[in-house]
Amino acid sequence: MSVSETIKKKLIEAFEPTRLDVIDESHLHAGHVGARPEGETHFRLIISSDFFSGKTRIEKQREIYRVLADELSGPVHALSIEAI
Repeated sequence: MSVSETIKKKLIEAFEPTRLDVIDESHLHAGHVGARPEGETHFRLIISSDFFSGKTRIEKQREIYRVLADELSGPVHALSIEAI
């Protein structure tokens, strides 16, 4: 399973999102620290879920980081989050 597929699967299971976009932006970071030739190191995430209702931006990000802890400590070098 690819890194992006793993991210999607984990986020769907944890938050049951009404919108989920996982965008691989690794090609924009070629040659930068943490980039790998095969990609899947830099992602932009747009997620909307009732789970986030009433939570601050920091609380939303912490929940996402918790769910994606393995990916963030391994293959994912950077994650940009828009949680709605």
